[in-house]
Amino acid sequence: MFPEAFLERMQQMLGNEYGEFLAALEGERHQALRLNALKAGTDGRTAAEALAGPQGQIAEEPPAGPQGQALPAEIRKFQNGLAPVSWAGNGYYYETGLQPGKHPYHAAGLYYIQEPSAMAPAELLKPEPGDRVLDLCAAPGGKSTQLAAMLKGRGFLLCNEIHPARAGILSENVERMGICNACVTNETPERLGELFPGYFDKILVDAPCSGEGMFRKNEAACEEWSPENVTLCASRQDEILDCAAEMLRPGGRMVYSTCTFSPEENEGSVERFLSRHSDFRLVPLDVGKYGLSGCGGELAGTIRLWPHKIMGEGHFAAVLERAGAALGDRSISGAGREERHRSPAGGITGRIPEKDLGDYLTFCRENLRHIPGAEENGFGQGGRESGAYIRFGDNLYLVPEGMPDLRGVKVLRPGLHLGELKKNRFEPSHALALWLPPGEAVHVLSLNAGGTAVSAYLSGQAFPWEGEKGWYLICVDGFSAGWGKLSGGMMKNHFPRGLRRKT
Repeated sequence: MFPEAFLERMQQMLGNEYGEFLAALEGERHQALRLNALKAGTDGRTAAEALAGPQGQIAEEPPAGPQGQALPAEIRKFQNGLAPVSWAGNGYYYETGLQPGKHPYHAAGLYYIQEPSAMAPAELLKPEPGDRVLDLCAAPGGKSTQLAAMLKGRGFLLCNEIHPARAGILSENVERMGICNACVTNETPERLGELFPGYFDKILVDAPCSGEGMFRKNEAACEEWSPENVTLCASRQDEILDCAAEMLRPGGRMVYSTCTFSPEENEGSVERFLSRHSDFRLVPLDVGKYGLSGCGGELAGTIRLWPHKIMGEGHFAAVLERAGAALGDRSISGAGREERHRSPAGGITGRIPEKDLGDYLTFCRENLRHIPGAEENGFGQGGRESGAYIRFGDNLYLVPEGMPDLRGVKVLRPGLHLGELKKNRFEPSHALALWLPPGEAVHVLSLNAGGTAVSAYLSGQAFPWEGEKGWYLICVDGFSAGWGKLSGGMMKNHFPRGLRRKT
């Protein structure tokens, strides 16, 4: 099954551990998901809190809700089927019987299905609310959505993917997880390096690699492997890291990671990078601190996740820091950082004046309890988001505060998609529904995740309902999943056609 040259090299690397490694590689892989700490429910708790139980611990007897009310049966089912991933906050292994990809909670963005080892790099980057963060090779979005959860809706996250089709998938996952402060781009690292010198506080480079760590998960990776491809990947990784280095501010933190075992692509890439960049240093990592004892890399201070030592696939990670001012001192900036910062959202269409937002404001006042972005733009009290409204075609977006000038950048998603400005009316987006806490909607209809009504909704069916006419935030066990519009006793379904399930 595995390439002979690969096996020979692994035997040389592992010595007496080779037999354990091979047995693990031929065994069953471990399934995991990461609960969404950004997704709020009707009771105020996040999906991470509701599905995991108190303090993130899986309780043998799931607790009751806030006022002692019983938790929905589906939430109790999830709590009973999860076990924590030691190195990742909100990361949990799940029982195969849960089938989380087919569950209504997945459509509502309550979690992201993610290989457990792949959760480590974002944890090592340690972004803090308010940081400017770049995920340079971001598709399909697991690490980007993890970084966004750590930012807690504050700061700016740029998620980039060079391949157009994969960038589209990345954008969809950013939307599903209810992220408001991320921009998705489809650019080369070289182009971004030219545009954003010294701009970011934290950068994740989960580099394209030979994929050896995914052999038991992805048969295609095994078929495409060759020693020549390993060398080609290592060369490309050098180029990507050099571009990333240009974009990191003095005192900034960068994590380099791969899903391969090749020393040439792992420790070799880090050593070559340090030889070219004297202003960077390797930050030593205490593997025991992350529950990864025995996973130290061949280069002191780096981490190797081995499938025979942990419940996960193969991964490598190293933390690099650029010399300069501490991150807390934002008065010190890299060349060009503040110049681009002074023109947030410029180059798309710029800020939209109040007179052009009448239909949007009318929708918000009739259907929401506050106007997203209002506080920053002077349209009323109670707004929590700061940023700017911009028009992207006929679509209205709320972009993060301080988003840089994006002229010349291929942008797929410039921020939170609020909806479409149609003739004499505003139609809210699916992204707005997934981001909204249910308490912010005037009309809320919560469906039972285990019932037939939610299946009908996710398949695009309309259904009879009595109530005040208007837009309804449709929820699953108290978590927003999409829009419906009630008129004449029928709830018209506004769940996106491209996401609907076949009946």
